[in-house]
Amino acid sequence: MSRFLIACGGTGGHLSPGIALAEGLHARGHETTLLISHKQVDARLIGKYPQLRFERIPGAPFTLRPLGLLRFCWRQTAAFCFSAHIIRAWRPDVIVGFGGFTTAGLIVVAALFRRPVALHEANRVPGRAIRLLGGLAQRLYLPPGVRMAGVRMARVRHVGLPVRNEIVRLPREAAQARLGFDPSQKVLAILGGSQGASALNHWVRGHLDRLAAEGIQVCCVTGLGKGGDEVRALRAKSGQTVKAVFMPFCDDVATLLSAADLVVSRAGAGTIAELIRCATPAILVPFPQAADNHQWANARFFEQQGGAVVVDQHYLADLDREVCDVIFNDWLLRKFRANLQRMDRTRSLDLILNDLEGLAPSAPATAAGGRLPPAPPAESRPQTA
Repeated sequence: MSRFLIACGGTGGHLSPGIALAEGLHARGHETTLLISHKQVDARLIGKYPQLRFERIPGAPFTLRPLGLLRFCWRQTAAFCFSAHIIRAWRPDVIVGFGGFTTAGLIVVAALFRRPVALHEANRVPGRAIRLLGGLAQRLYLPPGVRMAGVRMARVRHVGLPVRNEIVRLPREAAQARLGFDPSQKVLAILGGSQGASALNHWVRGHLDRLAAEGIQVCCVTGLGKGGDEVRALRAKSGQTVKAVFMPFCDDVATLLSAADLVVSRAGAGTIAELIRCATPAILVPFPQAADNHQWANARFFEQQGGAVVVDQHYLADLDREVCDVIFNDWLLRKFRANLQRMDRTRSLDLILNDLEGLAPSAPATAAGGRLPPAPPAESRPQTA
């Protein structure tokens, strides 16, 4: 049995694959601790996994604005101290990072302690943390076809994003019944990622009557703090009642994706991986302010593989026509689903698990009693939610 310390908080796109990896390691008899952020989305998601061990690590996103930069430096210093404490006391055999601000301090400390480091980058344009820390890693997991300067190819493995066990496709009618939708009508889901997408929320509210008139049921996940918890009954041109649901967060992504005939979504790597697993056709609207425009790169590659249609955010005014063209074209939807099922044939999680077990020492060191160390002082170790 080995111990794995996994830094994966800050966004659903980092936390979800971290949970998937921990589930897989636990199934093989290993111990894990997941380091997450203090953000609300992390607290909401981890409540579903009482069998896993989570710890909150200090941290803040990088910014050049004076106050933000000061906060970044202060919090990353606290993260460095926290990381040194937990590595020294818990003695993990391998440290895994999924990028973002929860990863940086931990990976630097891991290198100082000479612990094996693995980094996973899900986006087709590697993020700042992965680019800066890649040289410290014994293993770098990148999307197929992606290269990164400064990293020897012998250390690179090309794999996709691990997906949680619960993300599996359900029968359409059963999923729609569970959510209270009419199986005789089309269902459109709108997803903005774990942070929500104001532009998509505004679009669907502005075009709700038009969608309902065409007999399209709607489920919009607005994002925490961006409204939600609303159910509306609208009238279609056929005279049928059409349901529209707004919720701030979705605790059952597999059911929602299985119920949806079509998804309108941002183009985060985590969302794309879940679309593939549930074989749900999509129209992707990349977030234009994403770092290094990585969502555009994700979306274009996915479109080229036959998994989705890509629409630039500047053309949201015409999105309702695109939605109607796709959602009522059953031949095109079947073609998308077949392409998505083809993309899901490679199970990335198994490949990563096999590789990580090879990185772990054959006789792992353990801390007394197999417990987490006592809490370090004040700022560096807040309470776990």
